[in-house]
Parts: sequence; C-alpha cells; structure tokens
Amino acid sequence: MAIVDSPAPPETVPGSASRTLGQHVNDYFGRVKGGDLGSLPAVLGLIVLCIWFTIQRPVFFSAINFANLFTQGANVIVIAMGLVFVLLLGEIDLSAGFASGVCAAVLAVLLTNQHVPWYLSVLASVGTGLAIGLTLGTLVAKIRIPSFVVTLAAFLAFQGVALLMLKNGANISVTDPVIRAIENKNLPIWLSWTLLAVVVLGYLVVQLLRIRSRAARGLATDPLALVATRVGGLALLGGLAVYFLNLERSLNPLRTSLRGVPVVVPLILVLLLVWTFVLGRTAYGRHMYAVGGNQEAARRAGINVDTIRISAFVICSGMAAIGGIVAASRANSVDSNTGGSNVLLYAVGAAVIGGTSLFGGKGRVLDAVLGGAVVAVIDNGMGLLGYTAGQKFVITGIVLLAAASVDALSRRRAAATGVR
Repeated sequence: MAIVDSPAPPETVPGSASRTLGQHVNDYFGRVKGGDLGSLPAVLGLIVLCIWFTIQRPVFFSAINFANLFTQGANVIVIAMGLVFVLLLGEIDLSAGFASGVCAAVLAVLLTNQHVPWYLSVLASVGTGLAIGLTLGTLVAKIRIPSFVVTLAAFLAFQGVALLMLKNGANISVTDPVIRAIENKNLPIWLSWTLLAVVVLGYLVVQLLRIRSRAARGLATDPLALVATRVGGLALLGGLAVYFLNLERSLNPLRTSLRGVPVVVPLILVLLLVWTFVLGRTAYGRHMYAVGGNQEAARRAGINVDTIRISAFVICSGMAAIGGIVAASRANSVDSNTGGSNVLLYAVGAAVIGGTSLFGGKGRVLDAVLGGAVVAVIDNGMGLLGYTAGQKFVITGIVLLAAASVDALSRRRAAATGVR
C-alpha cells in the first residue's frame, strides 16, 4: 500500500551502474513536464524580479541593498521554515506571526526588565514557543479541532497576551550586544570566506558520501559530472554573494566600516541544514511525509500520527520564537506590533511560493528560504520604486495566489500523467 505521494525509491541497478548527466537532465525535464515543478517557479521568479528591479533602479543591486535583503527577510524565512512542517501535513498555523511576537516579548521582558542573562532569556523565549506549539498541536491532534479554528483563536489571543506583557503597547528596548549582533553585525571578511569554504566542502563531502553509500547498496549513482556541476554552481553563487557582502557598505567608512556576511546568514544556514537533515535523512522525516501524503495509510503502517501532528506544531512555534528573536534584534526593541502586520502573510507566502504544497505531503525547508528571498526582493524592490503599502499588499497577494494556482495545477498535471 502506497503511503505517500512522493518519488518512488530508486531502482536497484546491478553493478551499481552510474547514470549519465544526460539521463539526469532528461529525467528532470520529464518530471517538470509531468507537473513536478519543485522550486523552479520560485527560482525563475527570483531571477526575473532581480533583473527587473535592477533595470528600474540600479541601486537595487548595490552592496548595501544586497546586504539589506538578507537582514530584511531573515525573520520571515525563519518562521516560514517552521510553517513548512505544518503545511506538509495539510494543516495551517495562523498564529505563527503573533506567537513570534509573544516569544519576543518574553525575551525583552527578561532581558531588559528582569536583567536575566541573554542565554537564559533565549531559552525561555524558545521554551515559550515550544509550549505554544505543544498546546496548539494537542488541540488539533487529540481534541480534533480544525487547525484553522485553533490557530485563528490563538492569532486573536496572542495579540492580547502581547499587550498585557508589554503593558498595553509599551516599547521595550533590547540593548544586549549578543542579541543585537544577530541582525546588526557582520562576520569578519576572513571568516566570511571561511564560511563559504566550509559550506562548499561540506556539500562536496555529502555528495561523495551519498555516491559511496548508494554504490555499496547496488543503487544507481549520480555521475561525477553532475556532482561537479552542483558543487561548482554552489561555489560560484556563494562566491559572488560573499564578494558583494565583503564590499564596503558604509557611507562613512573612516568612522564605521560595514563589510562582511551578516551574522544572521550562518544562523539561517544552520537551521536549514538541521531541518533538511531531519526531513530528508531520518525516520521522523519519512513519517512526516507519510502522514502528509495519506494520514490513514500512515496510521495503518504503524506510524503514530497524533505524535507527528503535534510535533509539527511544536517545531512551527519553536521556529516562530527564533523568528521573534531575530525580529527583536533587527528593531533593537519589542512592541505590541512585533510579529503582526504582514509577518504571517509573508511567512506563509514564502513557504508556498518556494514550492511547499498547501495540500500536504510535498515540500522542503529550502522552499522557505527560496520563497523568503522572493518575498524580500518584492518588498525591497517595490519600496525602492516608491510603491505605497497598499500596492505592496496587492502585488504580494497576487504573487501568493499565483503560487497557489501553480501548486494546484501542477498536482492535477502530476495526477493525470502518473508522476509520483
């Protein structure tokens, strides 16, 4: 009995024959024609948007604005990473934005008002997020209340909780240097290049170990030309990014120098690596896709469906807490609007635009990063072009609707062609 609507296990090939680069390319285009678009729309959209905004306003691709894109979209990307887990189950969490605000308020109150050390304040903030997720997940999985209703109620309640914690809207400054450094400091130039080297070499090692593992089990392996293309592409794109981020961005470099990769970038990379490993290389990840693809079949296969569903909300709210910490770092303060406004819209939009399906069973944590980049580029570019807030909301909503439409149409196409 099939449990999930996902690619079938690779076929065993006698002698562990390696497939050619041409075969991989043909297979990829075959999947695209069959409706399995993956992150292709997000990548193409990102390229087109960058070219368009650069033509309209050349300052868009300046060193200072390039760095702004990373810091501007960081908290949305982090929250979107958590939302991916909930969306994989075909559920929704409308409270993620304000949950991040509540957790940021816990951080600020402890740091500034109670003078608690930053590491204990961070633990309390993340712990609050985990407790929120556990409560929401239990109500959804055990009490059987629809996630839309539960999280809509939490969406409303958390606004009140934040107001109460912040004494009806007071602004609490965050002055701790460690917390402020997350969004306001940069790595030294040498460390920026070292980070790139570690990422590229780590990716190469993972690819080679994968080939060795598959060959030992008699499975088809990726050709070295494909591995070289992947690693080379990562090195090229990463090298260009680090080069631009290492350029001087300060208007008065003699007084204050702004060079290097923002500190928030390695934080996002670590979260991306951890959750990608969890979803792609663990039994828990396989169970998550199984429950999202066919909940009843997963239950009959012996998977504890309720535990998986609860854990998804725990991860989502835990990541929302980290997103709230990032937002507090960027603003150097926390108020009742932290986590509100368009944060939830952008976070859900980031996950869906990146390729995570609203119907469950399909998605990756990388989708949140790609979609978050698209959202950040749209918001930043429209700001440079002088668009009003109303125009920004309308255009972002249209982009989200288009992404959801592509998802629905691609699933219909995949069902019609038999692509799994």
